[in-house]
Amino acid sequence: MRIATISQPRYMPYPGYFHRIALSDVFVVLDTVQFKAREWDRRNKVRVSQKKGWTLLTVPVTNAPRDTIIYEVRIDNSQPWREKHWRTLESSYRRAPYFDAYAADLKAFYTREYDLIRDFNVDMTRYFCKCLGISTEIILASTLQAKGASSDLLVDLCQLIGADTYWSGSEGRHYIDEAKFSAAGISLVYQDYDHPVYPQIHGLPFVPYMSVVDVLFNCGPASLDIVLSGNDDPRRILHPFQHSGIALQSAVF
Repeated sequence: MRIATISQPRYMPYPGYFHRIALSDVFVVLDTVQFKAREWDRRNKVRVSQKKGWTLLTVPVTNAPRDTIIYEVRIDNSQPWREKHWRTLESSYRRAPYFDAYAADLKAFYTREYDLIRDFNVDMTRYFCKCLGISTEIILASTLQAKGASSDLLVDLCQLIGADTYWSGSEGRHYIDEAKFSAAGISLVYQDYDHPVYPQIHGLPFVPYMSVVDVLFNCGPASLDIVLSGNDDPRRILHPFQHSGIALQSAVF
């Protein structure tokens, strides 16, 4: 079994993003589709002490027409966003138990001037994977010359990297044509992420769906176990009796 997960390059993604990466054999960064400024391609949430409990950090980009592809999108470095983002992270998390363990490396991302938001996001994702102890292979879709759109594109990407199982985010249920995966002999599994609760700076109530920096700063070496806790491995979903000696064939869900 070779499991692939495919997703757009996100800015400081939430823990569920890394749950999918960690339990896949290969992660394809989907940088060949339309950039969506109002999704998570350039923004994410971090915990703060104010009443709402979180704030949104947004990377400014230069004017991008609606059909602009992700790998073409440029960061607007004329704005002082890097200083602002780092100040917010430092002021919010400097008293977190493991802030000092990651602060210097993370700050380096905000002292370097990136041109493309794809490169910035991918480099940060690789760094977070290293922090979590995730060794999954990461490939850019733009290097694979895949064809088609939507489900056809996903199927072609899986075939190009030799994946026989595709692990989709839960939103995939709304747009994936499951018959196309079945026809290609690719098993399809959906992630239903049950967000873990962990000790979090700034007190109760616990605020879920923060950037992965939240769990790293708060939990350090235990972060990967927390990210995975209480959630399924796609191998167990496809083969629930694999340890009982009963062999099941992969099915399309």
